[in-house]
Amino acid sequence: MTEEENLHHSLAEEAPESSRQEYSWPVLNFNIPPQRIYHFHQQFATPTNPNNFLKGVKWSPDGSCFLTCSDDNTLRLFILPDSESGTPLDPCSVATEDDSFAANSVMAEGESVYDYCWYPYMSASDLVTNVFATTTRDHPIHLLDATSGQLRCTYRAYDAMDEITAAFSIAFNPAGTKIFAGYNRCIRVFDLHRPGRDFELHSMVKDNKEGQMGIISAIAFSPSHTGMLAVGSYNQSTAIYREDNMELLYLLHGQEGGITHVQFARDGNYLYTGGRKDPYILCWDVRKTVDCVYKLYRSSESTNQRILFDIEPSGQYLGTGGQDGLVHVYDLQTGQWVSCFQAASDTVNGFSFHPFLPLAVSSSGHRRFVIPDDDGNEDLCLSGSENCASVWRFTCGSMVNDSAMDDDSFSNIQPEHGNME
Repeated sequence: MTEEENLHHSLAEEAPESSRQEYSWPVLNFNIPPQRIYHFHQQFATPTNPNNFLKGVKWSPDGSCFLTCSDDNTLRLFILPDSESGTPLDPCSVATEDDSFAANSVMAEGESVYDYCWYPYMSASDLVTNVFATTTRDHPIHLLDATSGQLRCTYRAYDAMDEITAAFSIAFNPAGTKIFAGYNRCIRVFDLHRPGRDFELHSMVKDNKEGQMGIISAIAFSPSHTGMLAVGSYNQSTAIYREDNMELLYLLHGQEGGITHVQFARDGNYLYTGGRKDPYILCWDVRKTVDCVYKLYRSSESTNQRILFDIEPSGQYLGTGGQDGLVHVYDLQTGQWVSCFQAASDTVNGFSFHPFLPLAVSSSGHRRFVIPDDDGNEDLCLSGSENCASVWRFTCGSMVNDSAMDDDSFSNIQPEHGNME
């Protein structure tokens, strides 16, 4: 074998290893407004509930579909077409055009849906893992099949009167073996493989009345597998616990309203919390919890809605909706505002980045109270940009290496940078 052939042979052997090491995330260019490629409005409006507003939207972990929740106690599953490069829609025709496509599955719950979450290792190609969990008022936790919409199993908690009590928040642990469910001043942990009424009970309040009070409204696990989870409460506090024994590590105060959403940064060193009737998302350094690092503004001063935010796959930017119908994007390294775009004509209560494609999905709507006119007419006329869901495609810039976001990537943050007034 000649020297040139040896070189080609060695390069061929090294290529797979180098390609794995240099895997990179697409950089989203937020300076260019995204294009709306899919839009859904009409299938949410029903004759019995014309103001059937959405309450949130979440991408599946494998990116094949997204799940919406609406006020009619129904969850709808939309599978992304094989070609995600849809034709951009004309903003002027959104109000009159039909929906881009119908929901692939429609799953009705018995009461108002409090929370829902995907199985962390969900794959549409694996029917065993293609599931998600929901919790609804006066009902146990349901594990639903995303393919057929059928109920797989239930996880039941009972109060002191031996009556079923509903969880207000739920989350799978990173290993996908347990369901953590939030109740009033306690968390119940269910074994995913043992449905029924068996659970571990962890009280948030100790005998000396110290700890986290109120209803547990939000739960999130650290993605860095450090064994930590963040728990938000409606008493305006956020606590960080150890997953194995639920030992309280830190108790954070500073939110003006009850906590509605908590999420860790991709490196697990920072935690972001948002509350109802609170215009700021707070950033906390879990290694130094004396005070928040910075605040990110969003228009949510006068709503009790749960407004969900999300961090894009590279971990550098955060997107959040608000009452102004805008989606605001912030740089997490500096806490500075980057850009915004108009996603709807009413409250954008859900925003979720695709796990690996330059896409995002938004949901909008809020409760409206119709006052009859002089003729007793109570008709509610809504445009196509209200109570709607949309899929957005961002422009991609250069590629960034996944290792660029190391543990010290936030070392230059100064608290005053994020005080967005």
